Amino acid sequence: MPAALAKPTKQSSTRPTEPAIDVAHLERMTFGEKGLEGEVLRLFDRQAGMLLARIQAASPEAVTSFAHTLKGSARGIGAWQVAKAAEAVELAAGVGDAAALRGEFKTLAAAVAAARAAITELLRAPVTQRRS
Repeated sequence: MPAALAKPTKQSSTRPTEPAIDVAHLERMTFGEKGLEGEVLRLFDRQAGMLLARIQAASPEAVTSFAHTLKGSARGIGAWQVAKAAEAVELAAGVGDAAALRGEFKTLAAAVAAARAAITELLRAPVTQRRS
């Protein structure tokens, strides 16, 4: 089973680790339609890459808007780690904390990379393996 499809597991700190994409949520949002699911994943993949690049080069005011957009899109597909990280970027930009913004951006970049890798894996997986 692809790692992106794995159910959350417990780490030694007893905090569950979330998969990069919540497949059950994605299936609910796309009404179980695999064609729509693939289209939504491909759109998010492209949008996440573009928004991440824009966030890196934008003014704090624009960062707030871009991060907010990314947060909403991530929630739509069940990319909870991306949504949380985008929200942290949005908040740091909103208060003008440049140091915090740099740190939160690194976290966001890592979360986006994990989500994009999971999307690649999901799109390669046979439809029968995508079910959770």
